[in-house]
Amino acid sequence: MLSPQPRRRRSRRPERPGPAPAGPSPRVRRALPAPRRPGRGRGMLVGLAGLALLWLSRGVWWPTPPPPQMILVLGGDADREEAAARLARTDGLPVVVTGGTNPEYAHWLFQQKEGLPSRQVQLDYRARDTVSNFTSLVDDLRKSRIRHALLVTSTDHMERALLVGRIVAGSRGIHLTPVPVPCGDLCVVEGRRRLWGDGARAALWVVSGQDIRPWVEERVAPWLEKAGFR
Repeated sequence: MLSPQPRRRRSRRPERPGPAPAGPSPRVRRALPAPRRPGRGRGMLVGLAGLALLWLSRGVWWPTPPPPQMILVLGGDADREEAAARLARTDGLPVVVTGGTNPEYAHWLFQQKEGLPSRQVQLDYRARDTVSNFTSLVDDLRKSRIRHALLVTSTDHMERALLVGRIVAGSRGIHLTPVPVPCGDLCVVEGRRRLWGDGARAALWVVSGQDIRPWVEERVAPWLEKAGFR
C-alpha cells in the first residue's frame, strides 16, 4: 500500500505593486480672472451714439421757442453794449449786461445816449469769465420765464459763447440766437483748447452745479507752477 505523498507548498513570492489606477489628477485651484462683460463697451458706444442722434434731431422734437424776450450782452467790449443799446431801442426788449463796463459809462450809454429807461436795463457784475456769464444768472432767467434770448458778443467770441451758452442755458430750456458784433482789426483768434475747455467746464457745472475753476486755481494751478508748466 502506497503511502500518500506530502503536498508541496508553493512558495508565495511577494507581489509587486502594480501600476497606479488611471484617474483624474488632483486639480490645482487657480485664481480665475473676473468675467468680462462683452456688451458693456458696446452698450456705452450705442448710448453715446443715441445721445448724439437725439441732439442732432432736436430740431424735430425740441419745442419751438417763442419770439426773443430779452437781450443778453456779454461784457468785455464797450462795442457790444453799444450794439445792444441800439437793438433795444429798436425792438423794445429788456437788456441784461453781464460783466460789462463800469456802471457810470453803462448808465450814460443806455439812458442818456440811447434814451432807454432805467427799468429796461439791468447790469450784473457777478461774472468773471464766459462760463460765469451764464452760470451766474441762468437760474434767474429761468425764474423770470425766459425761453429765448438774443446773445450779443463780439464775432471772435461768439463760437465759444454759443457753445457754453447752449450747454448752460440750454439745460434750463433757454434758446439763444446769436447777434455777433464786428470786431474788425481787434479780433483775436481763439484756440480750440480754450473752446473745448470752457465747454467741458460748462458741462460739469450742469451735472454737478459747481464751477470747477476755483478748485483748479486752488489745487492744480500752484502744482503746475511749481512743476514749471506756467
